[in-house]
Amino acid sequence: MLSGDLIVFDGDCIFCSGFARFMARRDRAGRFRFVTAQSAAGRALYRAHGLDPDAMETNIVIVDGRAYVKLMAFCAAMQAIGWPWRGLTALRAIPRPIGDWLYDRLARNRYAFGRRACPMPSADLRGRLVE
Repeated sequence: MLSGDLIVFDGDCIFCSGFARFMARRDRAGRFRFVTAQSAAGRALYRAHGLDPDAMETNIVIVDGRAYVKLMAFCAAMQAIGWPWRGLTALRAIPRPIGDWLYDRLARNRYAFGRRACPMPSADLRGRLVE
């Protein structure tokens, strides 16, 4: 299994791949590596964290060995890249059932909001993409 800080994302989703590109650009310390959910490693990580690899219903953000999903995954990633993005961790104040419900609505409709085929990864992301 992969070690270190990771972001597992749906490489076919415009939101998810956009998030990965955003993180690669702003993670100046190079803390994160990236894994597409469609890859063998991504599927294994989904299963390891009790998630259905075929549903790809959330990104997984692993920081310091701890896995986060849904809105908490976003908050953990923002915390890890520092200011000014750390300010977005205020979203943790949203009660988890409400935050998860909102996240689920976006995740279930993500292909309706944007094209399913995403552009090639940025150079920042490509250099840290596993598999």
